[in-house]
Amino acid sequence: MPRSLPPRNRGMTLEDALTADGDVLLELSYSRKQEELFDYLRESRTDIENAVSRHLGLSKSARCLLGEQDEWMRGNFNICIPVYIENWSRHPRKRVVIRFPLPYKLGEADFPGNVEEKLRCEAATFIWIQEQCPEVPIPFLWGFGLPNGDSFTTTKVLPWFPWLLWLVGLASLRIFGRPIPCPYVRNPKTHQLKTGYLVMDYVEESQGKPLAKSWTDLDSDQNRRQNFFADLSRIMLAFSRISFPQICSPTIDDDGVLHFRHRPLTFRLQQMENKGIPIPIERGTTYPNVDAYVLDLQDCHDSRIRHQRNSILNRSDAEMKTSVLAALRALTPHFFDRDLRNGPFVFMLTDIHPNNIFVDDEWHITCLIDLEWACVRPIEMLLPPVWFTGRRVDQLPKGQHLDAYSSIRDEFQQSFEKEARAIPKQSTALLSARLLRSTLDSGRFWYYHALDNPKVACNVFFQHIWPRFNGSPGVSEFTKSAKILTICLDEDAEEIIKSKLAEREKYVADLQTLFKIDNTG
Repeated sequence: MPRSLPPRNRGMTLEDALTADGDVLLELSYSRKQEELFDYLRESRTDIENAVSRHLGLSKSARCLLGEQDEWMRGNFNICIPVYIENWSRHPRKRVVIRFPLPYKLGEADFPGNVEEKLRCEAATFIWIQEQCPEVPIPFLWGFGLPNGDSFTTTKVLPWFPWLLWLVGLASLRIFGRPIPCPYVRNPKTHQLKTGYLVMDYVEESQGKPLAKSWTDLDSDQNRRQNFFADLSRIMLAFSRISFPQICSPTIDDDGVLHFRHRPLTFRLQQMENKGIPIPIERGTTYPNVDAYVLDLQDCHDSRIRHQRNSILNRSDAEMKTSVLAALRALTPHFFDRDLRNGPFVFMLTDIHPNNIFVDDEWHITCLIDLEWACVRPIEMLLPPVWFTGRRVDQLPKGQHLDAYSSIRDEFQQSFEKEARAIPKQSTALLSARLLRSTLDSGRFWYYHALDNPKVACNVFFQHIWPRFNGSPGVSEFTKSAKILTICLDEDAEEIIKSKLAEREKYVADLQTLFKIDNTG
């Protein structure tokens, strides 16, 4: 009978853990860390209610009540808690939500400041969309707090005199040509929580439901599907109509000024840092051209191989992964348009999926939540969603599954082109539509996903990239040159592989010890 861990660790067996291409030791620590965070949040109930009350500008007669734990909603990177408001005269809604990042999923232990970085970038995204793309439906951001105790609150809740002072200060900044802060006022050291948070509107069921609850009806309801595709296209085009001079992310500084001078933050970057992997895309790094950005993304693959515990299973696995990375580097010129190396660079949501898209009964989009991981990237990276048929990008080999995805993707493409043509004198929109149509035929779709996600790079490479140059999806021809490509990646490749194999032995021993302890009491 397979040895397995208790239910809190998902019933994973030792055999499962040994074959997993990831850091299972780290993943099995999440449940304990989650319990510790939940305990802290329960103990901080009063502090949380006080923080929310300040952000909402509640009167003395109004009162915040934290939702019970069975109402808490845990995602991959956040815990969301509903907060009920008694006697709230300013706003018709009766509750908001406070969202806390999960520090044990964001690399806070090895890279202190990651939680604050995520909060600043996400808050800036909310504010930028509210100001620049008001047609995009998102929850209203009432305020946010940082782990150092500072917080920012919308000026909409200020009493008339502080609001007047804020306007006077704004006018003086304009007169002297100083940067203009966004309409959120900083309150130094105003909350007692040791972690940061966002306070936003709660999306009520009457406003919409997560698309994930009905997306399985996709095949049988073309009318609703068309509604959704049209709305999603308009949102993507609303973002892409604004060009930026560099590849970056929005953030907000201590003065409340929103700017785009931060590294293009995606969840996979902080996922790697969460595993203790140093990456070349450091905070404050921006890119004036595509070439430099792509090189650093490729270096992230290299760093994962070198620094992630259990990144290599055996020698053949090591040679395969390093040679695929060498091949991806060599093939880069085939998938990037030199004429677009300096832009346009456009804003995009890199983690949009059915769980964070709310729709009405006719599948019109009513709200987008979870705006984390938004950034400015090359327009060539504006891709059709991969989740249309419910399969991962490495689960779409040529055949039935790819045919099903291609069919639904073509339908989305037609909606996208129709919406792009409706935008007058918008060259970026037409360029987006042209590039979107060519993503699958050119192979760019697959290359970008392999580049963006080291975990699926090998599978995607052999399913869709290697066959473009070899004519066959098999790996036998490729393995003949694997050793040569591995050496090309690094002259010390052999020493690196030996070191990783020794690290793998220790990792296996640690897993065996952990499972033995858990199964003996």
